[in-house]
Amino acid sequence: MSLKNYRTPSDIDSGTIRLNQLPAMKKQITIDELQPGMQIEKLDRSWLDTPFFRHKMTITSRAQIAQLKACGVHTLVVNIDVEEVGEEQISQPDIATDPALTATKEPAATPPAVPIEEELPNARQVYHAAKTVVQNAMHDTRLGRAINMEDVNRVVSNMTDSVLRNPDALTSLSRLKKFDEYTFYHSVNTAILAMSLGRHLEFERNTLHQIGVGTLLHDIGKTKIPPEILNKPGRFQPHEMEIMKQHVLRGVEVLSTTTGLGDSYLRPALEHHERVDGTGYPHRRVRNELSRFGLMAAVVDIYDAITSDRCYHKGRVAHEALQFLYRLAQEGHLDATLVQQFIHVVGIYPVGSVVELNTGEVGIVTQIHHHVPLTPVVLLVKSAGNTKLSNPRELDLVAQLETPHRKITAILDPKQTGIDPTDYLDKNAA
Repeated sequence: MSLKNYRTPSDIDSGTIRLNQLPAMKKQITIDELQPGMQIEKLDRSWLDTPFFRHKMTITSRAQIAQLKACGVHTLVVNIDVEEVGEEQISQPDIATDPALTATKEPAATPPAVPIEEELPNARQVYHAAKTVVQNAMHDTRLGRAINMEDVNRVVSNMTDSVLRNPDALTSLSRLKKFDEYTFYHSVNTAILAMSLGRHLEFERNTLHQIGVGTLLHDIGKTKIPPEILNKPGRFQPHEMEIMKQHVLRGVEVLSTTTGLGDSYLRPALEHHERVDGTGYPHRRVRNELSRFGLMAAVVDIYDAITSDRCYHKGRVAHEALQFLYRLAQEGHLDATLVQQFIHVVGIYPVGSVVELNTGEVGIVTQIHHHVPLTPVVLLVKSAGNTKLSNPRELDLVAQLETPHRKITAILDPKQTGIDPTDYLDKNAA
């Protein structure tokens, strides 16, 4: 995926990139030309004759292409979100087929201290407390008051405890979004994802706390941006974009003058829009000029932003967002090693993903196995006949007794399937 048509690659964030403004090109191709990463616009036969329950889809694996071939599809129209696409770009591997991401590994040497189902109630309390703390911090900043760092440190300490007990619990809650309170949820989710990535990288507790505080407050500068620009639904004018970019340095100014935080805490705010190839802002720094916290913040900030519904774009499903990060890394905009490690953290099929199995059944990913990433635990919610099950049942794809074994063949858009993963996940965890 070429990025030359973005205002800059660094604009992929909650307040600047407009995903629905990417250039589109429709092209008719044969089924043999179909590659992972292409978005299908139209088939030469009814979608009802295929196992895919939607009229548009992005190809995420070669298994999906094989299914379309088996259904008799010969030609199709694809919508490619680029101006010029080279053969090398189109054929980039999907994350679900990349051996570096899918290989079976030994279970972690230090397993979680408690099971995810035991940690979820604690994680949920911590999550909502963190959202309140961010909300209060932004309110205080707008009024020119100092941020209550005692509250911030307390809630980040609780987040650290939860991540250390079982990182998957809080990470699974990062799927929570609320359109009209986006900035608050985004700040909490970014912190959760950064801390979970830090635990995966074996950060000490104090280091986890530092990146947690820094990412929780990384967007505090948006309180200094006029709301009519911050929430503008259309394309930014050049002068509006320059105002929007000011949130980075305005945020650093707020944090450095009112909180007493040291340099390491400020790095996520300062560097979350920088890119390793120097295409970011505000200082166009390159890899060796950026901190590890800044590199991590860039990855998790983009992931949460593009999986969220905003006034200017519809959020992408988690698997698509990971594929997008993967491509940004392949093209040199993000640290490739950190992106790879982040995919290991959230899973190739993150919790909350709606997936289709080779049987035609539809399920929701409820738990991931980090050592066998292609075989998560799935809650089956629809039969092969597309009928909602009155009694959904959980299936661990890594511990199947029945043959042939079920496996994931497609990622579905929850809205198009009529499934709200949150309803099932909350009920399942109760």
